[in-house]
Amino acid sequence: MDEKPQGQIGVVVSTYNSNITDRLLEGALHTLRAGGFSDDSTPVVRVPGAWELPLAAQNLARRNEVLAVVTLGAVIRGETTHDQHINRAVSQALMELMLGTGKPIGFGLLTCNTLEQAIHRAGGNVGNKGCETAEAVLAMLQLER
Repeated sequence: MDEKPQGQIGVVVSTYNSNITDRLLEGALHTLRAGGFSDDSTPVVRVPGAWELPLAAQNLARRNEVLAVVTLGAVIRGETTHDQHINRAVSQALMELMLGTGKPIGFGLLTCNTLEQAIHRAGGNVGNKGCETAEAVLAMLQLER
């Protein structure tokens, strides 16, 4: 029987678009619990928006007891190209953090054209990206073992 690794999986979640990100968080925490990580071993850090995800993830990843980090957010296209710049910068920063720390950093940032698309990806008919991100992190931890 597989045992869970000793340590924590940190979760960073944006409070912007909280009607979406709260659903992502619920999905991620449910998946991590099913993977053997209790609420005590999954510290949750809330940040104002997607832009702040990389710094908070870095702060968690630097802790010795943190094995991996799940990041969750939702950027929905507006009237300008602002969303594209945020999405590109955040995804690049999280990839660099993963490679720099050698720890799995789950990418649960929704990058949607509409609110409806985001709803579908936060527990709607396309699933829950929070669950999928946590599953990917758990799979990466299993690979490392």
